[in-house]
Amino acid sequence: MSLIHLTSLAEIAAAEWDALLPDDQPFLRHAFLSSLEESGSVRAESGWQPDHLLWRENGVLRAAIPGYRKRHSQGEYVFDHVWADASQRAGIRYYPKWLGAIPFSPVTGARLIGAPDAAAQLLAALPETLLKNGLSGAHINFTDAQANHLLHEQPNWLERWGLQYHWHNRGYRDFQDFLDTLMSRKRKQLRKEREQVTQSGFEFSGYRGDQLREDQWDFVYTCYANTYAVRGQRPYLTRNFFSLLAERMPENIRVVIAHLQQQPAAMAFYLKDEHALYGRYWGCLAEFDRLHFETCFYQGMDFAIAEGLQRFDAGAQGEHKLVRGFEPHITHSWHYLMHPGLREAVDDFLQREREGVRAWEEEARDALPYRRGD
Repeated sequence: MSLIHLTSLAEIAAAEWDALLPDDQPFLRHAFLSSLEESGSVRAESGWQPDHLLWRENGVLRAAIPGYRKRHSQGEYVFDHVWADASQRAGIRYYPKWLGAIPFSPVTGARLIGAPDAAAQLLAALPETLLKNGLSGAHINFTDAQANHLLHEQPNWLERWGLQYHWHNRGYRDFQDFLDTLMSRKRKQLRKEREQVTQSGFEFSGYRGDQLREDQWDFVYTCYANTYAVRGQRPYLTRNFFSLLAERMPENIRVVIAHLQQQPAAMAFYLKDEHALYGRYWGCLAEFDRLHFETCFYQGMDFAIAEGLQRFDAGAQGEHKLVRGFEPHITHSWHYLMHPGLREAVDDFLQREREGVRAWEEEARDALPYRRGD
């Protein structure tokens, strides 16, 4: 039995890695993770050094966690900057750390892939490898129920809660069928938002990953990069990532392009699996009132209804999603901190934070726009 560090997914066959996956969610697939690496979106120079953990028994791969050594906390969507700042003030080194996650993707899913008994052994071996490699701790983000159970059984792992908002397709025939479940005032608001965008002259076209030309992918990337440029930041993903992904898993990609006077003006990029739609990136060339809601949310709802998908995960945060029918959903992450004093302080903080998250989830459910009794 051995714990192996993999510095590139190219070192393992796609079939061997994908055989561990419990479902068809696209983010854990070899094609997705290797596209991040081969496109240069994830690399040591950007503070995302691939360090995937594999557990082999008699040469057979039985479990794994996609992982990275991090020199910062950017692109994770589970914010530990305060912990890092407190560590620095106390003279405790916080970076580098190890992160088990899907880069730039706040999507709940499997993280400990493979046989549960082998995954538990991998977790048990992790503290020793942290010590040997001078890492301050390990963090595993957006875990599913199986990982939550396995991590709960391991000593000294701290659980953190977050809150997202997901839309559920309850067998709606069309968007109007969904609107009919809302309170009158909210129903009118959503209908007005959609009409306002249509009356402004926008038209929308949907595409699979294999239906876009390279010049259209150029437009998609320009819009995506612009969402960072307006904040004075560099985008996480490179242009080549989109071409690689379109080549390797086109069936999982959906893109909506908004046209104004027959010219492309905005886009939304989604991934999908058999059960869910995942809104990932959006961008526009200029700001237009309500265009974001239509392109990112309502077009996604239309698509989920048309394809019979059960759930629409439109990304992290966003309390404005509540009024549009997105329901609160508690997310989980787990944290192993090597320094006992820091671990104790963070544990105390997380206990209080979980109480706040639970209280806000209850308040958020009361704010949902659905007719009472539905």
